[in-house]
This record gives sequence, structure tokens and C-alpha cells, in this order.
Amino acid sequence: MPTMHPAIGPSRTRKVGAATATVVAVAVAFAAGAAAAAWVPGLSGSHAETPAAVTATAPPEPPRDRVAVEEPTMRPVDFTLVAAGDVLPHGPVVASAATSSGYDFVPLMAAVQPYVEGADLALCHMEVPVAPPGVQPSGYPLFGSPPDLVRDLAASGWDGCSTASNHSVDKGFAGVTATLDTMAQYGLGYAGTARGADEAATVQMYDVSEGARTIQVAHISFTYGLNGLPVPAGKPWSVNTFDADAADASTIIAAARTARNEGADVVIASVHCCVEYRTEPTAAQRSLAEKIAASGLVDLYIGHHAHVPQPIEELPGGPNGTGMWTAFGLGNFLSNQDAECCTAASTSGVLLTATFDVDLDGTVNVSVEWTAFTVDRLGGHSLHVLSAVPQGVGRLTAAEVAARHQRVADAVGNQAPERITAATALADGVVTQSRTGAESSASTPTQASP
Repeated sequence: MPTMHPAIGPSRTRKVGAATATVVAVAVAFAAGAAAAAWVPGLSGSHAETPAAVTATAPPEPPRDRVAVEEPTMRPVDFTLVAAGDVLPHGPVVASAATSSGYDFVPLMAAVQPYVEGADLALCHMEVPVAPPGVQPSGYPLFGSPPDLVRDLAASGWDGCSTASNHSVDKGFAGVTATLDTMAQYGLGYAGTARGADEAATVQMYDVSEGARTIQVAHISFTYGLNGLPVPAGKPWSVNTFDADAADASTIIAAARTARNEGADVVIASVHCCVEYRTEPTAAQRSLAEKIAASGLVDLYIGHHAHVPQPIEELPGGPNGTGMWTAFGLGNFLSNQDAECCTAASTSGVLLTATFDVDLDGTVNVSVEWTAFTVDRLGGHSLHVLSAVPQGVGRLTAAEVAARHQRVADAVGNQAPERITAATALADGVVTQSRTGAESSASTPTQASP
């Protein structure tokens, strides 16, 4: 069942302000009533006089420098974050989104959109590059998505994406540039690739505000490799990589430390690794996550690349020493994979909902939940939340829905609870910083849910 979060009440400043307004209103009403009672027939105009016996005077106003002004109250910041697996638009997926004038991916994602846009912050994993201008979209093995996909991810509620994957340079450096140009155009944050050395040195931050307080959430992203393709010549900073074979987490930990040094209150690490179509994490994959947890620098670990759901566990360590929630792999988000090409588990993925509480002393408490969803590949690649369609949907029977739901549940394990309702926003608002430090977009301020 979903975790319920209590409403965050109005600050004390707001309550005092309301009380003060009530007192003033009563004083004004009293003065007006006294003046009315002092009226004497026959006397009118500016020179009329009121007998001394019935004269009423309003109480003198206190000097302005003696009026107390209460400062806004600082309080903990609560927010929700949703993450999902690989955005992997194979050729048939792109064909399902084709229209007479271009592409429209929004209908494919419509059923899961409430679960995405309801959160304060939503981070996807853009596994493939956008096709550079003049280059036609392509699927496996060298992907290049139409820019419409990025536009529609933004329209469906995503605030940013990790971009470091084994397909990051499928279209060379031109593809890296096209991807980030398009994401910037639609106000999405991005982590894992860069168009220049300065951009690579800048951590992707999101400002989360509650009342008078704003905290910074950092997102970092790394991949184990590039499918044998070289890092673009002369641009070693264009994509973040690490040595998975050696289970070397040092570059990821260094990036997390940089984020902390730049003021991050929360650090999210997206890691693209290690073996595809395997539910159980490899020894190297587990070792990497354990080292990152032990560093005490990362609050939440989000894994990608396996294309199937993997366990969600709280590993020893974390910034508080009380553990770091780790989603080893969230499976696919939007893809054309199923048992015909790969494995039955590749049809489905996990929406991870994490709830953060950042105390005034900087202590961060995290809880996580999972929601199972699937792709109806034969039904136009539409996405569906499995708990919402037990009767079946599209080309999926009730029995197939139940089987897919059970596979996800078995994969993630029992450490984190299932969530069957959409995430709700808890903070007042979120602002996406550009990679140069300037604000690029702001979400509509939201109220804490009751």
C-alpha cells in the first residue's frame, strides 16, 4: 500500500499574520461604531461639532519602529521524486508514434503520466541520442530518436533525464549536442553528457523550495561503456564513464563529492551498468553500489541498462549511516522488447517513488516505493500501470497482466513496499538549474497534499 504523508501545515508566520488582521478589523469596527453613536441631529458638514460627552477617539497607532515583524519560519523540506527505466525507442516504437506531420509520443505514455507529473521532481533515463539535424531517426543498433520524443517527455511530466549510457555516442558528438540542445530547448535538466568542458564541470542541480527555505538536489550520471565506440576525439568530457570490470566507483564518488562541495543537500546517482536481461545484480554491480553507499555521499542510487527490473534494497552506509536505498535496475520505460527478442521480463519496468525529508540540520531521510508498469507492444506500445488494469487492457489479457505484475514484484523483492497510487507533490515548487548555473525553467508552485 502507498505510504501516506501528513500535510505540512502553514508556517507560524502565516498564522500570526491572520490573527493580526483579525485584531485590526475588530479595532476598526469598534471605532466606526463609536463615531456613529456620536452623531448629533442638526450638526453636519466639516464644521459640525460633537458634544464632549459623546466624543470618541480611535486609539493612537504605535510608532512604526515598534511594530513587530516576524521573519518567515524555516522548516524541513519534503519532496517526492519519481524515476523510471530506459527510454529506448526502437524503430517500431517510433512508428507507433508517427503522425501525418511528425511524431507524437504523448498518447503512448498517457496512462502513466499522472504517476510522473504528480511528483515534485521526475527523472527519466534517456538512453539514446537525438538524431542530429538532417539525420533520419534510427533504431538498433545505432539509435537516433526524433527530437519530438524529448518534447513529449517534457509534456508528460518529466523534469530531467540521465543521459550517460552505452548508446550515448551512437551518433557521435553531433548526437550528444543534438540531445542536449533539444533538452535545453524544452526545459529539461540533463546529467551524464556535455557539449563543452565548462558544462561537463557543472553539476545538474534542481532547487526545491518549501516556505522560506530552498535546498539543492544534485543529479549525476555515469555509464560503464559505449559499446566499443570511442569517446569523441578531443572531447573526453563529453560522456561520463567508469570501469565496471574493475568495479571502480571512484569517478562516481568523486562526482558526488563535487556536488556536495557545490552545495548539494541531496545527491542522486544514476548508474548505467552491467549485464543485460539478468534480474540478479552481478558481483561487480553489487560491489559498485556498496562502495557508493559506503562513501556516505549519495542519498539514492538508480540503476539502468539491464532492461529488466532488478532488486530494490537498502545497502549499508549512506550520508546518515542508516542506509542508502538502491534500485539496481528499473527495467525499460518505453521500448519494443519482450520474450520474442529478449526475455519476458523486458516487457515491464518500475516507477520508483522516493520521498525525501530534509531536516533543518541537513539530515536527509529517504523512503522508497515501487509501481509496476508495462508496455503493450502489440497494442501500439502504450504504457499501463499494472495494478490499475487487473481486468486486462489493449492486447493484454487479465492473466498476462497478472503474470507481468508478479514478475516485477518477484524481481524488486520485499524491502520496499508497492505503491498503487500516483505520487503527490509535497514542496512548494521546483526550479531546474541550467548546467551553467542559471535558472532555465520553473515548475508551477504546488501545495502539500492533505
